[in-house]
Amino acid sequence: MENYSYHSYTLQLQELNVLKASIYPVYLFFFLSYLFIMVTNVGITVLIFIDKNLHQPMYLLFCNLPVNDILGNSILLPRLLLDMLRPPSERLISYYECVVQAFTSHMFGTTSHTVLMIMAFDRYVAICKPLHYTAIMTNKMVMKLTVSAWGVAFVLVGILLGLTIRLNRCRTIIMNPYCDNASLFKLSCDSVFINNVYGLTFTVVLLTSSIGTMVLTYTNITVVCLTGKNKSLNSKALRTCSTHLVVYLIMVFNGMSNIALHRFPQYSDYRRLCSILFHIVPGSLNPIIYGVQSKEMKKFFLKLFKSKNTLPLI
Repeated sequence: MENYSYHSYTLQLQELNVLKASIYPVYLFFFLSYLFIMVTNVGITVLIFIDKNLHQPMYLLFCNLPVNDILGNSILLPRLLLDMLRPPSERLISYYECVVQAFTSHMFGTTSHTVLMIMAFDRYVAICKPLHYTAIMTNKMVMKLTVSAWGVAFVLVGILLGLTIRLNRCRTIIMNPYCDNASLFKLSCDSVFINNVYGLTFTVVLLTSSIGTMVLTYTNITVVCLTGKNKSLNSKALRTCSTHLVVYLIMVFNGMSNIALHRFPQYSDYRRLCSILFHIVPGSLNPIIYGVQSKEMKKFFLKLFKSKNTLPLI
């Protein structure tokens, strides 16, 4: 039975419904996924900063993705892994920790869109205006785009959580294995009309801007590739843009699946699992996709491997 306690600062998280026989395989999958995400994304971030050959706008902007994957998964997965081994009565979380977790989770999703949007702009300038690329994509421009991507996400998510924090609480059970905005405002018995309106507007504006940016940039890129006769340019466009587009489509598919499952309460268990995979899948695939496609990254690893093999034995 739900425990009604006004303004309680201790909340109880709902468990992830998994068959008892599957709990350890699922736990192992989440644990290995987290390790893989941390090792690969931290490795790529360090690589971009230490290798001067990667100090190019494309890689500096891409560096925002692994940083976002590290932050988003570090707040969610370690806590989730601990709770999976605890009995339901011990899956407790403080209200403030819950708010931080919800903020980080929504920042992760929003920043994924804004970062991929600025990366699309970079690809547009590189392919459609190659002669002006160095003049446009200066270090100052890269910094402005990066700050804009994180700043816009921070403001949008800050307002989203701010509208929820203002509500009085009359429940203590989070109907999710981790905290998000919807789970938090469902703790209230006040009217959440404003929260629903802003949440819907937020989602529509973000998706419209994101999809619109992709359609506009890739339409222009396609026109340039079809009308131009530069095979080298077309090959570069195909390599870099296909990588970016695959990463974007993976993220959108995961996000849309989660949103669609919200409309079907009978599939709430699948929605909870899908919301966790929204963090895991892009964070795992992004470094693989970019690492395999990037000649510079492959060269660095080969050089590093050769240097280790040629070290003198002592």
